[in-house]
Amino acid sequence: MNTVAARDALPVRRDPYWQRIEKGRYVGYRRMSTATPGTWLARFYDEAAAKNRWTTLGALDHLPASERFDAAQRAAREWFEHLGRGGSNANCTVRYACERYVEHLRHESGGAKADEAAARFRRYVYDEKLAGFDIKKLTATHLKDWRRKLAATPVAGKEGARRADATLNRDMASFRAALNLALADGLVTSPHAWEQALRPIPGADGRRDTYLDPDQRRRLVDAAQPALQPFLKALCALPLRPGALAQLNVSDFNPKLGALRVGTDKAGADRRIPLPAATVGLLIEAARDKLPQAPLFADASGRRWDKDSWKWPIKAAVSAAGLPESVTAYTLRHSVITDLVSRHGLDLATVAALAGTSVEMIAKHYAHLQQEHARNALAQLTL
Repeated sequence: MNTVAARDALPVRRDPYWQRIEKGRYVGYRRMSTATPGTWLARFYDEAAAKNRWTTLGALDHLPASERFDAAQRAAREWFEHLGRGGSNANCTVRYACERYVEHLRHESGGAKADEAAARFRRYVYDEKLAGFDIKKLTATHLKDWRRKLAATPVAGKEGARRADATLNRDMASFRAALNLALADGLVTSPHAWEQALRPIPGADGRRDTYLDPDQRRRLVDAAQPALQPFLKALCALPLRPGALAQLNVSDFNPKLGALRVGTDKAGADRRIPLPAATVGLLIEAARDKLPQAPLFADASGRRWDKDSWKWPIKAAVSAAGLPESVTAYTLRHSVITDLVSRHGLDLATVAALAGTSVEMIAKHYAHLQQEHARNALAQLTL
């Protein structure tokens, strides 16, 4: 069956025809109708289990008929090598790999991260043709094509706008992590298909640039609508992500202990933040006359703030205060962390714990601000 003529002469039947490649390893061909090109298979004798294992290699009809036997042999050998390196014989589609990763996140990091990854997969992976591919047959070309299409897809609500490199990196990261988990679990034995095709764009997540000094932050708060002011004041007093702050309930604040519990955050795990007297007073006012399960910060209608409801009120306040258009809710978090590091000399590990992120991430964006503190400390060593 290594020639087109030989295959055409084979009687149509359900059982495959097999040709030995080497001991215990075969390439197979099955044609169940004269109207179809036939399907290629590989078979492997597992001595430990004392049984045959096999997999489908596909029709290979994207190639000329004269090249299909050689291509089937190559694919079969790759599969034999996959098994020899401890790879699984189970079929694992790209979609299944993504679903496994979502469940892994749900178990290891909580629902918020799992839901975020699942939403990305629904938007950018599950409706694509490659979602049905066996992960072992995924190629760099498949993933480069997927990446190009994603890069050309505008962010929701920004029709026609180019997708930012940082956004592309975040969207690729979940997909890459799903494939890496499949690799770690032996469902595929090489990252060759994605290690270059899904490589993040370097420098896309560079240091934050827009910074507001304390006076500018006061101007922003003063220019905001009354219902938004407590939320902005809290962002100016705590290095929290805006989304994490918005998710706080009254019950998360303990005025007697002067502590705040942050339970819903990108960081995943709960953490408690000790509060100074001024911040305790701010949160007491925010919690006044509210039930324990009510949002600690709410808009004028009593609904919890979220990124959609605060976006335009903050833009209006930015404009009224005469601040740069690039200012967002996240700018306040960046400004607070900047001050903790540069003005107050707080060590990076403590800043990371307060902010709910890794020391590595804080060091990446803020370590350069410690140079003056380092210089002053070294000056104290002079004899």
